[in-house]
Amino acid sequence: MRVIRPPRELTPREIVAQLDRYIVGQGDAKRAVAVALRNRFRRMSVSDQDRADIVPKNILLLGPTGVGKTAIARRLASLVRAPFIKVEATKFTEVGYVGRDVESMVRDLAAEAVRLVQAERLESVLPAATEAAHAKIAERLDPELAPHFSHWHATPDDPPAPDPTVIEQRRESLIAEIAQGLHDEEEVEVDVEEVQSPFLQVFTNQGIEELGMDAGGPFSQTRLRTRSMTVYEARTVLVEAETKKRLDTGTIHREALQRAQESGIIFIDEIDKVAMPTKGAGPDVSREGVQRDLLPVIEGCTVPTKFGPLSTEHVLFIAAGAFHVSKPDDLIPELQGRLPIRVTLEPLTTNDLEKILMEPENAILKQYRLLLASDGVQIEFDMSAVREIAAMATLANEQGQDIGARRLATMIELLLSPELFGAPDTVQGTVKVTAEVVRDRLGPIMDDPEARKRLL
Repeated sequence: MRVIRPPRELTPREIVAQLDRYIVGQGDAKRAVAVALRNRFRRMSVSDQDRADIVPKNILLLGPTGVGKTAIARRLASLVRAPFIKVEATKFTEVGYVGRDVESMVRDLAAEAVRLVQAERLESVLPAATEAAHAKIAERLDPELAPHFSHWHATPDDPPAPDPTVIEQRRESLIAEIAQGLHDEEEVEVDVEEVQSPFLQVFTNQGIEELGMDAGGPFSQTRLRTRSMTVYEARTVLVEAETKKRLDTGTIHREALQRAQESGIIFIDEIDKVAMPTKGAGPDVSREGVQRDLLPVIEGCTVPTKFGPLSTEHVLFIAAGAFHVSKPDDLIPELQGRLPIRVTLEPLTTNDLEKILMEPENAILKQYRLLLASDGVQIEFDMSAVREIAAMATLANEQGQDIGARRLATMIELLLSPELFGAPDTVQGTVKVTAEVVRDRLGPIMDDPEARKRLL
């Protein structure tokens, strides 16, 4: 079997450095996932026989909400364009109960892998598909440009045949004009392929995903229908049609399944919610049942999907939970053994929250600066304001439920609500946010326990 290698073999230090660009602190967790990812690169270098024996060392992340567990896993997958899905353990129920079965997350991973490969293939064929679409539009705007169009001299009175060189020049000129959008408002007739699936809606309401069917399945029918539309609309329709011609669905599915098997990452959040000690009846039995259903999937089994069978033997599983009430030892022993690497993420300090506000490439304050700049408003934050926001967020987490950095998004939205609502009508130019502004706008909420619970 051909090995799908990652685009570049990052070292653990390089992986941590990439994660540092977006996530503040949590060095132990970053190092653990960096080693797990590097081990995948290392596995690709061994012989085929030995490669089959090397399985990923799954990880259990422990820590309160909002400290970066999900962000670390998601960024890890994006570094190597690996298929990644996040699921909540609480969405699953033991076989025999009403709810999603655990194998559905593997089917979701397969679908995500297909989407990822399709996007990559689309990027490679899009230029040729766009060129072909523009050529078809040109033929509809000027029928003489169509390859099948010709003049036959049945009688001497017929017009002379056009010069092929002139026709080609007209074609190239018209295609260039279409690409520039000069004919976007003109009307053309386009043959549109319509998919008819009479059973699709019924099956969807009953769980089409579980049946492994889709809009292009065996019950669907296609037909061509001629529609009149603008060149602007026709461009989208024809580019999509030309793209489909250039994409081999079978090859995409095979590569997607292999990529999911070799480099897929499944992040199981809220694993602590199914780790309650069993009392012998009721929902506790179902929680333990979910754990037992997870065992074969995490250990390695083959799950049928609508794209083909997918083996989970080399999928990396990262489980996470706050474990406020339960403990990792409350997981059944077999499942604990499937998650051998345990890393504890530390609660965020006020200094961490200050850094989160400003330092990452996707920092919250940077996001709001960009949003308001589009309306002509320049937001400037004093360091005193940043420290005040972080201190208030820390206090809110201490006095209420600790939701970590997620508290910051709520506070910034409340803090900047006058500018967000007023721009660009009544707010323009430069707005300076100081510690006094923060206290004036957020202080009353922080001082009122009921308002703090309701708004923060």
